[in-house]
Amino acid sequence: MSRTTDTDFTPGRLVTLTDRVSRVTAPNGGPMTGPGTNTYLVCGGPAGRDVAIVDAGPGHPAHLEALVSAIGGRRLAALLVTHTHIDHSPGTAPLAARFSAPRVGRVSAHPEFQDASFASDLVVLDGTRVAGDGWTLRAVPTPGHASNHVCWFLEEEGLVFTGDHVLGTTSPVILAPDGSMRDYLASLARLRAMELTELMPGHGPRLSQPARVLDDLVRHRMEREAQVVTALRAGPPATVGELVDTVYAVLPGSLKTWAAYSLEAHLIKLEEEGRVARDADRWSLREAADG
Repeated sequence: MSRTTDTDFTPGRLVTLTDRVSRVTAPNGGPMTGPGTNTYLVCGGPAGRDVAIVDAGPGHPAHLEALVSAIGGRRLAALLVTHTHIDHSPGTAPLAARFSAPRVGRVSAHPEFQDASFASDLVVLDGTRVAGDGWTLRAVPTPGHASNHVCWFLEEEGLVFTGDHVLGTTSPVILAPDGSMRDYLASLARLRAMELTELMPGHGPRLSQPARVLDDLVRHRMEREAQVVTALRAGPPATVGELVDTVYAVLPGSLKTWAAYSLEAHLIKLEEEGRVARDADRWSLREAADG
């Protein structure tokens, strides 16, 4: 992937990215969150009266106070979320109460890994717009990583806040059963069809050359799918755990639990396409899968 020289993820520090966008990184860095969850502040420039927040983060007290400081004396016009995993949306509720600001996002169809405290004050449809002084954010539903995932497109700058749909340093986990590999690939195609200037991920650095980044993600997923098919062809029916040990052989054991979600999502996609079958917890390749 082509990346900018965006390297400052000091927790609590306000980092200016564009005329309208700045970022504060939460202090929750780790193997699955990279430097931490990115919270973005959107305003109409230095003199803008209104500010929107995209992904208020995990609700860590120090992070919330950093966001309050970054808002300053401006009006918090809206709190938008890309999805409701527990590292992205719990900070929304306390900020909404403090500033009387509306919460904007979708609720997940599945409870696992979700922030049960989140509720939206606005029904978010495809193309829903939230606007303030000098900025307009448009909802682009992108299910895949999670069923309720929404990217937010900043119309004035042509950039998109991608949450966990596109990450700055790795490919996202597809968390089946709430997530869907078929939906994820379709959502990548939707972003690919847009005229975009930059991608602003939920973790890691901003990404230039959006078309190249999105193409690389599709290529990676197709290569992984081919590895799953090869592993099924080479042996007897296998469990997800057995396939993970083969397909993700070089991955540290501590990360294989997460890899299993994406691998299962690949298997479900292949099953939907009639290319694999399952019997209890074992998966096998259909004889006609490769013609």
